[in-house]
Amino acid sequence: MSVPTPSDQAVDLLVAAFYADLQRLAHRERGRFGSPAETLGTTALVHEAYLKLARQNVFEDRAHFLNTAALAMRQALVSHARSRMRLKRGEGATPVDVAAVEVLAESDERIVALDDALTALEESSPRLARVVECRYFAGYSEKETALALGVTERTIQRDWVMAKALLYEALGV
Repeated sequence: MSVPTPSDQAVDLLVAAFYADLQRLAHRERGRFGSPAETLGTTALVHEAYLKLARQNVFEDRAHFLNTAALAMRQALVSHARSRMRLKRGEGATPVDVAAVEVLAESDERIVALDDALTALEESSPRLARVVECRYFAGYSEKETALALGVTERTIQRDWVMAKALLYEALGV
């Protein structure tokens, strides 16, 4: 068993300080992606995010931590959706109720399609992609997103409208 380093302890302190916020955000966000049986549970999502945050080791400030937590939640939800899609396509060979697959596919495919569109958006406008991660995947308010990205709330409002328009266009909605 290894001794925790100061950076490990710092991550643990940050997560402990923001655990209630992370739990609240995770609960709200996983509810947006279907029923609890279809998505990661709140605690599982927070724990997945924690594992990703623990690998980061160094956070410059609260804003950097919040931004990284939003990205970690996005990655955890997308990874879970991709995994479920692989299983639905035959990997694992467990029989699945056809009616259940139609409901699940809509949610998982939506998450993966959004992630693909967001990755493309990230290439042309990284800040807009960060706004989507914070607002959509982490469920941050405009104020929390502004804090995480170090810009004004008004900038977040404009960026959110622009990002949604670009994503709707990319997704053909």
